Amino acid sequence: MAETSTATVPAPPARLEPDAIGVAQDTIIGMATSAPAAVVAYILASLALTVNYGGGITLLVTGIPMLIIAYAYHRLNRWNANSGASFEWVGRSINPYLGFMTGWLMIAGYVFGTLSGVTVLGPNVLAVFGSDASNKWGNVGIATALGLLMMIIAIVGIKLTARVQVGMAIVEYAILIGVSIWGLVYVLGHTAPTVVPVSSGWFSFTGIGGKGDLVGGFLIAVFAFSGWDGTIYVNEEVKHRRVNPGRAAIIAVILLTAIYALAQFGLQGVLPAGKLQNSAAPLVDIGNVLGGATWGKLMALSVALSGIATTGTGIVISARIIYGMASYRVLPEFLANVPRRFMTPAAASLVVGFLLVILAWVYLLANSVQTAFGYILDLTGILFAVFYVLTAMATIVYYRRRVLSGAVEAITLGVLPLAAAAFLVWMVVKALMEKDAPELWTLVGIVVFGFLLMLVARFVLKSPFFSIRRESDPGPRAA
Repeated sequence: MAETSTATVPAPPARLEPDAIGVAQDTIIGMATSAPAAVVAYILASLALTVNYGGGITLLVTGIPMLIIAYAYHRLNRWNANSGASFEWVGRSINPYLGFMTGWLMIAGYVFGTLSGVTVLGPNVLAVFGSDASNKWGNVGIATALGLLMMIIAIVGIKLTARVQVGMAIVEYAILIGVSIWGLVYVLGHTAPTVVPVSSGWFSFTGIGGKGDLVGGFLIAVFAFSGWDGTIYVNEEVKHRRVNPGRAAIIAVILLTAIYALAQFGLQGVLPAGKLQNSAAPLVDIGNVLGGATWGKLMALSVALSGIATTGTGIVISARIIYGMASYRVLPEFLANVPRRFMTPAAASLVVGFLLVILAWVYLLANSVQTAFGYILDLTGILFAVFYVLTAMATIVYYRRRVLSGAVEAITLGVLPLAAAAFLVWMVVKALMEKDAPELWTLVGIVVFGFLLMLVARFVLKSPFFSIRRESDPGPRAA
């Protein structure tokens, strides 16, 4: 007998503004959450040196499992379109306790992932205006102003958020793509000692001479993609909410794959390895080499816009995940408040916005904790990889009857998600084996804190989510 499709705990009704944005705007939100220019600035040198200039092909290959996971999100969203997304999908299809831990990893990944964007913003904004990029209080002021401004925009409404994101994206992507193409032409046309020439190693997973770190490269690449799933968490506000958010996720992954690979191929050879590694603002230095100070400032502008965009979407996405979880009382109920005037999760947005500002102050001013924060930021890719794996497994479990019904469904809902999950698990295990003890204990701390929150939700808040009945798709015959 098929399991009932009605859970003991019904899904909360959608309370955010319906049909507010379309698939194109949603795609931009997902891409902005990944922060292409800021991520390229953050990973360009580390990826080039880790994989010994094999980063471009590493990014292209990493896009394949990301695309598979995006399709899994698409199918699960057709089943249940809600802001909690993987939190609820894993909880309803596999186990509610595992669902809570999935939600906690999502919150941790997005908050700290957004913080990484905030920390690279200040130096690039200061560079645009020709100021000292290392000015500590200047960086603090920029981070504070940015956090508060984007928090206000997030509260006012998703339409304003989408308009702001689209405007910034047009400028950011035009600069990044244009300079990446220019950089590749420059490298192909110059033979100076300061240029790293294109070679067959650029198209190898282990880079020039086979000396690159394959696992390290994939871990950096997964971090680069992290955030494309932001298209899903605004599903209550997207037109055709069960279909378009998943389509936007797939489109976002395809576009990000192309942009990241182009940027890595186009920019990694402009500067010699030593200067690329030691540069505080590599994209600015590359712009200076290609077109002088003006182009250096344009690259700084692109990175600054990317940091601003990812801060805005980071607040929006984190707030909606928290709102989705609080709607089931696994987090304090006030976090699910939605003012009628704005139709946004205002309370959750306020909490996330102020939390980011506080964390930015601590990171930028307290030198003693920067190492610990660095551990957390380095673990962000692992956090995303883990909840991507859990989402893939939820797809297989929920649609298991369809997996057994025919070849196409067996491949798209069974074999491919399992293969993508296996790749990510392999990458995470290998990465953890290479981590130092302090980083491993930091990860343990994140998991233990989430476990304690789960106990509070279960025994103090007495959330009904933990009594939810497991669900599954009835299969093609029943449908």
